[in-house]
Amino acid sequence: MAYAGLAQEYLGVPAVTRAYTTACVLTTAAVQLELLTPFQLYFNPDLIFRKLQLLISYTATPPFSPALRYRYCRMLEEGSFRGRTADFVFMFLFGGFLMTLFGLFASLFFLGQAFTIMLVYVWSRRNPYIRMNFFGLLNFQAPFLPWVLMGFSLLLGNSIIIDLLGIAVGHIYYFLEDVFPNQPGGKKLLLTPSFLKMVFDTPEEDPNYNPLPEDRLENQPGDQDLNQQPPQ
Repeated sequence: MAYAGLAQEYLGVPAVTRAYTTACVLTTAAVQLELLTPFQLYFNPDLIFRKLQLLISYTATPPFSPALRYRYCRMLEEGSFRGRTADFVFMFLFGGFLMTLFGLFASLFFLGQAFTIMLVYVWSRRNPYIRMNFFGLLNFQAPFLPWVLMGFSLLLGNSIIIDLLGIAVGHIYYFLEDVFPNQPGGKKLLLTPSFLKMVFDTPEEDPNYNPLPEDRLENQPGDQDLNQQPPQ
């Protein structure tokens, strides 16, 4: 029963979040089991472009990051991207592309944390009035969350360059997707490719479609009007 409940819970996770979180968990498990080493996970242009090992560069993260990634990835997919799976996948591709470019020029080796911060940033800007609490010590509005996480990384003695990269990429996406199209003279610049919509989005029903009489629901066998009184 426990296994069935766990499987049901797993299948209830939105598709993109489920696939990405699974990749993160499998990557972490592979490292713990010594099937992979950190030297195979860092951002290396030779691995990326010649051996096509891009995914693992975005699934290697610090220990606390997978929980953040799962939480905010799921909230995005179930919130502002609900019913827009193709747009969500496109955000992944757009963010990954920018981070790859910046990583090349800035010599950054692990990009998974930056990707997590990007997800947090986009969520926080789309939910500006939510109140947050950090370890019961600090209360703040959601848009400050990426900066609080960056400060926490600084307290731990980590470099904040990765966090700044995630914030920068998240802001670029947010500005192009949510801000610029609503400015005078602005327009939508990030257009999800049609092939992604064909793969990930369910086609909408034609509102002008008029089914044949024999196809209408009320004429299907076994259907009854629930308000109809049974014969006496």
